[in-house]
Parts: sequence; C-alpha cells; structure tokens
Amino acid sequence: MTAQTLYAQKRVSAADAVRQVRNGDMIIVPTGVGEPPALLTALSEQRRDFRDVKVAQILAMRKYAYIDPETVEHVRHVAFFFGGATRVGGQAGWIDFIPNYFSEIPSQIERGQIPADVVFSMASPMDAHGYFALSLGPDYTMAAVAKARAVVLEVNPNVPYAHGNCHVHISQVAALVESTEPVMEVGLPKIGPVQEAIGKHVADLIDDGSTLQIGYGGIPDAVVMQLTGKHDLGIHTEMIGDGILTLVESGAVTNRRKNYLPGKSVATFALGSNKLYRFMDRNPALEMHPVNFTNDPALAGLNDNLVAINATLQIDLLGQCGSESLGHAPYSGTGGQSDFVRAANRSRGGKAFIVLPSTAKDDTISRIVISLSPGTHVSTSKNDINYVVTEYGVAQLRGKSARQRAQELIAIAHPNFRAQLTEEAKRAKLL
Repeated sequence: MTAQTLYAQKRVSAADAVRQVRNGDMIIVPTGVGEPPALLTALSEQRRDFRDVKVAQILAMRKYAYIDPETVEHVRHVAFFFGGATRVGGQAGWIDFIPNYFSEIPSQIERGQIPADVVFSMASPMDAHGYFALSLGPDYTMAAVAKARAVVLEVNPNVPYAHGNCHVHISQVAALVESTEPVMEVGLPKIGPVQEAIGKHVADLIDDGSTLQIGYGGIPDAVVMQLTGKHDLGIHTEMIGDGILTLVESGAVTNRRKNYLPGKSVATFALGSNKLYRFMDRNPALEMHPVNFTNDPALAGLNDNLVAINATLQIDLLGQCGSESLGHAPYSGTGGQSDFVRAANRSRGGKAFIVLPSTAKDDTISRIVISLSPGTHVSTSKNDINYVVTEYGVAQLRGKSARQRAQELIAIAHPNFRAQLTEEAKRAKLL
C-alpha cells in the first residue's frame, strides 16, 4: 500500500481523531508551538466525554478550554514546565507538575516512569517517501512516538520540514488531521537598560569560535544582540529562536569551528516568527533532534568553548539558583538550565553563565540573598554554578570557597543591598 493511500485512509476530522484517546490515557504534546491547536481544541470540546485523561507538555502556549479547574476529573493538564497558560493552575494546585531535567524526559518515557499512551503533535506535510517532520518540537515527543498506542498528527503546510532525527512515517500514524492556520509566532522579549548591561558583560567574555546555548528571555537575547560582530560562532542549543536567526543572518554563526557536528546548528524546539520557521525548512545547515541528544551534557560538552546562557530568579550567597519558583509557588520549571550548565563545565574552555537583574519590584528586593526564600525549588546547585552576571558585573564562583563566593556575589549585588548582605553573611559565618 502506498504512503499516499495510507494518508488518505488515516485523514479524519479533528473531532474523530480525538476518539483515539481512551479513559486514563496520558497524551504527550510537544514543547511550545509544536502543540496542535485543532486537536487540542477538539479535545477541549469533548473533554466531558472522557475521564482521567492527562495532557503532558513543556510550556503550553495557549489556554485551551480543557485547562479548566471545573473539568480536571475529565482532562487534566500535567506540566513539565509552566508558562503563562498554566502557571495560575499550577500555583492553585489543579494542574499537576512533574519535576524533571529536560534531557531526561525521553528516558523517563522509555522506562515507563512517564506514561505515553497517545501523541498529539503538529507536523509538516508528508514527503514523497511517507515521512512527516515534527520539526517544531522533537524534544521528548520522538520517545513518546516510539511508545505510544496512537500517534495523531496535525499536518500543516506552515510547519517546516527540518533535517535531523525528527521524522515520523505514515505507517506509525493512527490518525491525522489537516490544518492551514499559521504557526503561532513568539516575539523577542523586551530588552531594557539592565538587560543590555548584563548582555555586554557576558558578550565581552565570549570568544570567536564559541558554540552557544541560549535560553529564552530578555537577558539571553540582550547577549545575542551584542554578538553580531563575533566570528565563527556555533549553535548547539535546546531552543532556536529569532535571536539565533539574527546571528546567522549577520554572518556571526558559521558552525565551522564546532568539533561536534561541525557545519550544523542543532536544537530540539523552535520558538519564534514565521521567518524563523521558513529558515528551518529543508535547511541543510540546521538539524532538529530529540532533547536527550541536544541536552545530554556528555554530548553537548564535546563542543569545545561551549557557552551556556540562562536566567534565574534568585541566587543565594553559596550559588544555589532558584530559577523556577517564587518560594513555594511554581513559576516555570528546570528545563535545560542544569543540563547546559553541566555541559559547559565539561566542555574544554566552556563557560556557563547564570544571568539575573540585581533586584526585583523597582529595586525594593535583592535577587542576591543570604538564603533562598523558603520553599524555593533549587534549579541549579552550588556545585555546578560558574559565572553569575548582574548589571553590576561578573562573579566567577567555580573553584571558590564559600567565603570567596559570598564576597564575589555581594560585589555584583545592587549597591543598596551590599551592606545588608555583608552583615547577614557575617552572622552566617560566611564572612
């Protein structure tokens, strides 16, 4: 039977495709814009027909009707990482949370620690050989495809057909729906003077020929905007966005000096504009791979001079980073921060940067603290932290004593809080 015949047989309406789901199932959905809107809308409309169905995802982008405290006994969202659509429900307790390192979600699926009964995913149109590309988020989704009872695709001509390990054959697909809506666009975060100052401190420490991992946020993007004059940069990251596209267009990224997958930019999910999605389409210089490949510290660390740039919410004087909660209240998730900090530490010449403004709430709260707020989720440990950067400078902590760390971090705190931090450090016998 030809691929085209199978395609025709498996093409159904979104309402019918959702009937692949059974009570008690866990549905795996890709990160971010890889989520399939027609399928999740149909699931929302039929949610009261189901019982104990879960939808697991990193960074849900839209607040579908199933994300509803009144119907959680029917369909409940399970977050690997919170975003704007799910944060309120996570803080209120009616959205579940599975702590994880991004790199390890595929192995947890493979081992059955995280169930994967059904996959819902956006996909590119099928090629002549019967393959679709899950280019917007192969992440943990490819592991789920291998385990799932039913793979359901939302095929959209606006989804790029990317290279890499992100392809699913029509024979693996239980049902598919077609849509033509534009892929959701996510703009660059707002960058202000504080972000620019932090970005300059980091950019000054990035050498030509470095390979970059860049997290999402205003500060990482502020760094990117100051790297357009660099030469022969490489990309080995989890997220590809418009900031990285800017570096490619400026000529700063060539991937020539990468010693692991030279000539290739590598990522596991995309979050950006239609221009970015067009750039990804059949581009031989870009590969999209599962996250256990992109974020494995041992593999990413094979790149010499790997630079990892990630943000945090709060850091204590030992270097413990609380990047994903406000006290007990969940805010985001660990994501790939720890993965890439460890990768950069393994890399010959690697540098891991944790970036944060020195204060919050109009300079009334110091983000550098004697100890993390009670209940804070520690995202990256004191043993892993290397560089910490605020608008006031750079603290290099790796190899430093507790006393030296406290001194370094107080020096880059907001001036209004340095005396207080010094007194607190003395009382804690750090100074």
